[in-house]
Amino acid sequence: MFAILKRELSAYFNSIIGYIFIAVIYFFGGLFFWVTSVYSGNADLSGVFSNIMMIVEFIIPILTMRIISEDFKLKTDQALLTAPISTASIALGKYFSAVVVYLIGISITLVYGAIVSFFTIPDWVVIIGSFTGILVMGMALIAIGMFISSLTESQIVAAVISYAVSIFIILMDGLLNFFKSSVLYMPLSYLSFSKHYKSFTLGIVNLADVTFFLTICAFFVFLTAHMIEKRKWN
Repeated sequence: MFAILKRELSAYFNSIIGYIFIAVIYFFGGLFFWVTSVYSGNADLSGVFSNIMMIVEFIIPILTMRIISEDFKLKTDQALLTAPISTASIALGKYFSAVVVYLIGISITLVYGAIVSFFTIPDWVVIIGSFTGILVMGMALIAIGMFISSLTESQIVAAVISYAVSIFIILMDGLLNFFKSSVLYMPLSYLSFSKHYKSFTLGIVNLADVTFFLTICAFFVFLTAHMIEKRKWN
């Protein structure tokens, strides 16, 4: 797994994908920090985290679109599939490489907290809670995006489908209004990312919410490993 992890990290930073992903988060994170905190003289960083969450949902497809599909297209997956390594290790190595790049990106939010601490006492409970929420939610989105990438050899198709899923996740709360009197309301409400993320923004790291996101991670990494295994025998 670690060999795959190292290989994929090199791929991110030997191309412009890793740099673009991090640069976009740093740019918009800095913009939100300036507008909601520095310019307004507000030590509350909840606005920064709320806005970055929206950016994250839109740019994670950039991170995941090539992660499996590129190997399928270039036929480099054959070398991986014939290597003495399990398909689960391949999926996990690729998954954690994307998570590492993602973590580098969102870590800038902790820097904002450190900057605020020079002028006042920030609410570190809310900052750490929000950071944890963005981390686990992003990990879930990466797992979904990676699975989508495993369904096609086209990075463009993988990106488009991932964007469609991200938009659906963003609009899910609005769509729930149409199902209030339906038996679908409860299961759809439970699947709402924003509902599970909300408690983190209050500084509450709820075990049920963490479990929700980590379960999605495990489920879609498992499905990705299954798709790689299927490719192995086809």
